[in-house]
Amino acid sequence: MEIEKILSACDHTLLKQDATWEQIMEICDDAAKYHTASVCIPPCYVKQAKAYAGSSVRICTVIGFPNGNMTTAAKVFETRDAIENGADEIDMVINIGMLKAGDEEYVLSEIKAVKAACKDHILKVIIETCLLTEAEKKTMCRIVTESGADFIKTSTGFGGGGATFDDIRLFAEHVGPAVRIKAAGGISSLEDAEKFMELGAERLGTSRVVKIAKSMLSIKE
Repeated sequence: MEIEKILSACDHTLLKQDATWEQIMEICDDAAKYHTASVCIPPCYVKQAKAYAGSSVRICTVIGFPNGNMTTAAKVFETRDAIENGADEIDMVINIGMLKAGDEEYVLSEIKAVKAACKDHILKVIIETCLLTEAEKKTMCRIVTESGADFIKTSTGFGGGGATFDDIRLFAEHVGPAVRIKAAGGISSLEDAEKFMELGAERLGTSRVVKIAKSMLSIKE
C-alpha cells in the first residue's frame, strides 16, 4: 500500500495533557504537507488551530475525553462549543459505566444527543474496547449503528490498551453499512497501519505513523 494512502487515512493526533501550542502548530504543518485526514487535538486549541491552518487541514477534537463519564449535557455543550470554534469532526467517548450497567438506552440517547449537536459534522464514537467484553463490543456496534453516528472508534489511547486487529474484524462484521471504522491507540508501524486498513478501518488515530512516514518521505526529498 502506498504511504500516501496510509497518510490520507490518518487523524494526526496529539492529545497529551502537556501538549503545547507550538506542538499543535507542528502537527498542523505536517497534516497540510502530508495530506492527512485531519489533526485530532484538545478542544482548547481548536479555535487557534482553525485560524492557523485555515481550510488546508480538517480539525478534529475530542468530547468527554478520556473517561466518558461526564453528563450528557456537558458533552453536548462541549460539542457545540467545539463546532463554534471551528471543529470539523468530533470524537466522543461513551459512558462506559452506563454500558456495563446495562443501560443501553442511556448510551444510545447520549450519542444521539451529541450527533444532533454535531449537525452535519462527522461524529466518531469511542467505545474503549480494552475495557469491554466481546458481547459489549457487539452491543456497541449495534448502538452506534442505530445512533446515526458516522464512525465507531476503538480507543482513547488513555484506557490501558489500543486498537487490535481482532477488534477491527469484529467491528467490520457487526456494524451497519453506513458506519465507518476508526482504529486508534498503539498504532506504531506502517505495517500495522496497512493491516488495520485492509481489515476495514477507514481512519487511523496515530501520531507515530505520521512521524515514520514523514522521516521516510524526507529522505526521498
